[in-house]
Amino acid sequence: MAAAAINTTRLWALVAREFWRKTRRRLRAGPAYRWRYSGRTPERVLIAPPDLRLADPQIALEIYYGRYPLSGRLVETGGQSPFQIKVAHRGWQRSLHGFRWLRHMRAAGTELASANARALVSDWIAMHGNHISGVAWEPGVTSKRIIAWLQHSSVVLQGAEFPFYRAFLKSLAIQIRYLRSIAREMPDGKDRLRARIALAFAALSLPAPASALRAATRHLGEELNHQILPDGGHISRNPLTLLEILADLLPLRQTYANQAEAPPAALMGAIDRMLPALRFFRHQDGSLAAFNGMGATIHDRIAAILRHDDTAGAPLLHAPHSGYERLSLGDVTVIADTGPPPPADLSSAAHAGCLSFEMSSGRQHFIVNAGVDTYGDPEFRPLARATAAHSTATLNDTSSARFSHSTRVSNLVGSPLIGGPGEVPCRRDDGQDYQGFTASHDSYVQRFGIVHERELTLSTRGNVLAGRDSFLRPGGEAATNNGRDFVTIRFHIHPEIKLFKDQQERLVLTADSADSWTFACAEVSPIVEESIYFAGLGGPRISRQLVLTFKASEQPQVHWRLTRSRPEGRPNWA
Repeated sequence: MAAAAINTTRLWALVAREFWRKTRRRLRAGPAYRWRYSGRTPERVLIAPPDLRLADPQIALEIYYGRYPLSGRLVETGGQSPFQIKVAHRGWQRSLHGFRWLRHMRAAGTELASANARALVSDWIAMHGNHISGVAWEPGVTSKRIIAWLQHSSVVLQGAEFPFYRAFLKSLAIQIRYLRSIAREMPDGKDRLRARIALAFAALSLPAPASALRAATRHLGEELNHQILPDGGHISRNPLTLLEILADLLPLRQTYANQAEAPPAALMGAIDRMLPALRFFRHQDGSLAAFNGMGATIHDRIAAILRHDDTAGAPLLHAPHSGYERLSLGDVTVIADTGPPPPADLSSAAHAGCLSFEMSSGRQHFIVNAGVDTYGDPEFRPLARATAAHSTATLNDTSSARFSHSTRVSNLVGSPLIGGPGEVPCRRDDGQDYQGFTASHDSYVQRFGIVHERELTLSTRGNVLAGRDSFLRPGGEAATNNGRDFVTIRFHIHPEIKLFKDQQERLVLTADSADSWTFACAEVSPIVEESIYFAGLGGPRISRQLVLTFKASEQPQVHWRLTRSRPEGRPNWA
């Protein structure tokens, strides 16, 4: 009860802070503040920073014909400006107003694409440039738009007449001043970091006094030191955030160099830590492990980022500040979540996946977490975030962390994680022919009086993954048989994996072009149940899971093993 009261207090404190931020933001958009955003219009764009994001000329053609494939939604405008129509999907709206799709116009490289880009920017200025409100002026969206307008200014301004040229630069200056005024008050997280990146881009790309660049550089350094952990992870614990932030930081580093300015030490240090961290989360097929908000991987996007990684050797195995462990022998990779949840104000995408893991063999995933459907129905998000959607254990069908689903709360702060493990001690154990760790979490102690401890060991040149899951009271005593000690351990199987039973009635996981893995548990017989995999490029897919169920009072510890094998026959498909 005490923990629940503390969590509720933290939640309402978060709501109060966000309510105050939004109130101040509305005040800054009103007439009393708006005069502060007027001022001298820059004469020109000094430099157009590079853009590392993938571009497709075909999308530029689709946009020309009024079809906007943004944020997983295709919207046809029927000849209207996209800024005139109402679309309920906020992700689509944010993508539209963020203008990252300008890169497709640049990739097209035609006068028609340039004219279309210019017309759309002109529409935005006319319809939203003088009204600081709505999705178009959300700080995160404004940051993306400033970066995109600077990066693709050469396309937008190609062949532009003087009135448009001045209107473009005037609007850009207003947006920069607005963002500068609210950046300090933005919630903690990647949007605030991107705002500092956008302001650094602006100070480099537009005529500005040296003091403006020094201030932008200093604020950027402070934010990087705060948000990028010593092991290179992001404080949100979301692998996708690393990819998104690196896609902005790498061009920013190049822009400093192009302007003969020394990149700040904080920027260089952050990039040097983040690139190995991104590799830490990669399986051998190039995809990122599905933890804490990570969905489907677009492999070319990661490859474009990692081309800038000069780090030699294998990825790191231990990320203690981010709260993850990696086991890697031969062509087998295991990545596990061994950390507490991020702070509440950074947890709207966080998952209740403590002690979950993923395993791949070669380029094939075998054990996975469900991940998220990045562009799909938001109603699936609570399912994807629950502990049951991860390859770990639940007690009494209860997630190891709780989420707020109140409509009043979500309208302000999303769905933050309001409970979860407070302590997740982890001990690494590596030897000549094995790698392993032992970790535990206390999330179930308050409710059920039980600690979950998991030990994973990869050995025999990567041919054996052995696991031990223990469920004991905090002092090490056995759990009591009180009807609140029901354990379910899940191993979610990738949709491309097939299951069959061998001659010894053991379950075997196999793929057509990969090795087979035999699953065995000494104490409990596994059963096969349906599951769902959210993180596919094509959207959610039906999959299966291996499930171990028992009572902790009767079986306080279970040992299971995945052993690589190559069976000759495949009878008794499961």
